[in-house]
Amino acid sequence: MTTPHLHGPIAVIGAGTMGIGIAQVAAQAGHSVLLFDSNGEAVSQALDSLRTRLHQRVAAGKAEASATETLLQRITQANSLQALTPCGLVIEAIIEQLAAKQDLFQQLESICSHQTLFTSNTSSLSITAIARVLSAPQRMAGLHFFNPAPLMKLVEIVQGLETSPQTVATLKNFVTGWKKQPVICRSTPGFIVNRIARPFYAETLRALEEQIATPATLDAVLKESGGFAMGPLQLMDLIGHDINYAVTESLFQAFHCDPRFQPSLRQKELVDANHLGRKRGRGFYAYDITGSGGKKETQPQPKLEPKHTKAQKQPVRIKATGNWAALPHFVALLQHPKLQQYGIIFEESKNDRFHSPTLQIDNILLILTKGRTCAQIADEVRAPVVQFDLSANHQSASVMTLSAACQNTPQQTAKVIGFLQSLGKQVILLPDYPALLTMRTVAMLCNEALDAINKGIANAEDIDLAMRYGVNYPIGPLTWGKQLGWKHILSTLENLQKFYGEPRYRPAPLLRQLAAGHTQLPCQQAQKHKKGDDHAK
Repeated sequence: MTTPHLHGPIAVIGAGTMGIGIAQVAAQAGHSVLLFDSNGEAVSQALDSLRTRLHQRVAAGKAEASATETLLQRITQANSLQALTPCGLVIEAIIEQLAAKQDLFQQLESICSHQTLFTSNTSSLSITAIARVLSAPQRMAGLHFFNPAPLMKLVEIVQGLETSPQTVATLKNFVTGWKKQPVICRSTPGFIVNRIARPFYAETLRALEEQIATPATLDAVLKESGGFAMGPLQLMDLIGHDINYAVTESLFQAFHCDPRFQPSLRQKELVDANHLGRKRGRGFYAYDITGSGGKKETQPQPKLEPKHTKAQKQPVRIKATGNWAALPHFVALLQHPKLQQYGIIFEESKNDRFHSPTLQIDNILLILTKGRTCAQIADEVRAPVVQFDLSANHQSASVMTLSAACQNTPQQTAKVIGFLQSLGKQVILLPDYPALLTMRTVAMLCNEALDAINKGIANAEDIDLAMRYGVNYPIGPLTWGKQLGWKHILSTLENLQKFYGEPRYRPAPLLRQLAAGHTQLPCQQAQKHKKGDDHAK
């Protein structure tokens, strides 16, 4: 196949939320766009809605009137598929049904130039399967935008089995010219983001099913303590449980019922009750959907530990053991000037008795969790034990999450809580739950990402970029795993697997190799991208 030309207009097929959003993106980049939908009225309504939204931005001083009018003039309604003949690129965003997409592209192949590129915005269907009806499947690829397309920076470029390298290269250059972040992956279930993100939801759903804490508290652990942009339960309410559950169920089936993707019965119950989240006014939380402009919604608050003032005033002696290089923000927190007024002495020690970063606060051990319970550790060391959860930045996080051994006295656990509160932290105390919540979530995200690399789905750089740009994770999972240490990730999963006796937590082969030092990940250029990039704002 010759190199595809992209000199003609861009065709967007489907005038739903994604279709009109993609049309706006292309028009903003200076392209003429032909927007087609089998329901012509849907196109008119979509263009009217877009015009209203953009004029509101002009009225608010967020856009220039002339540039807005130019953008709108670039999008034209196409009244038939035949009108798409001159287009150099077709982006399909119709219903998620394989037969419908195959039928559409078969028609387009007889209408468009032999050089026209065909792409689908599908989030779940196989590009290989869509392309099998084409006589030239090498020009078919996935171009998966994220909602809302004008704001979300990530675009997954999905290679089918017969997609040509030239097609991928052309689309990558094209997406980059649109000021989007392209990532390339093979056409396997979930592509990058929808596959690797499953543990973010699954581990919190499991904690909810095991009655570890309320939804508000669990969300606060991942958001306020862990550093994620939203709590998983809040995010599922926003996405819609019908959609989120359907994606999980499709992945579960596509991966032959692998326990890693097992859907949650708790979420299924919400779907069965039509409690789909914000759009229905009820999910894990309740929402005002009356549109009456009444009083502001008040959501349940997380359970935070009360101030332990007596424990704060007690002088304590601190000794640090283990590898603290993985937690530079926590080290910075421990060097806070406030420590001096409480008589705290920070003594570093090379003693690696507990392997995990450990603080000895008087006779109490405060240890970074790696999948064992506090009670197990307390039995071994014959000392009071409190474990703390992982965070993207322990120094800036407003909340720290802990669990305590049942052997501790209330006063011993209170001393650790008071110590952290003296550093300006609020504290969530969970039951003695192995790997707490952020640690087990990040370990599972790392494991899934490494499995994707091992199977040639995508490279390390694109995976980290995808998870940061696509779902706004504070750190790419592979960068996070490398920083924390592959041995720590491996130990966490092995301990969880032993605790539950389930294959859900089985470590990926590549993780075992990395932990043993038998291989290395390719250089991750994704680490060079700063959190200050506009995608993370």
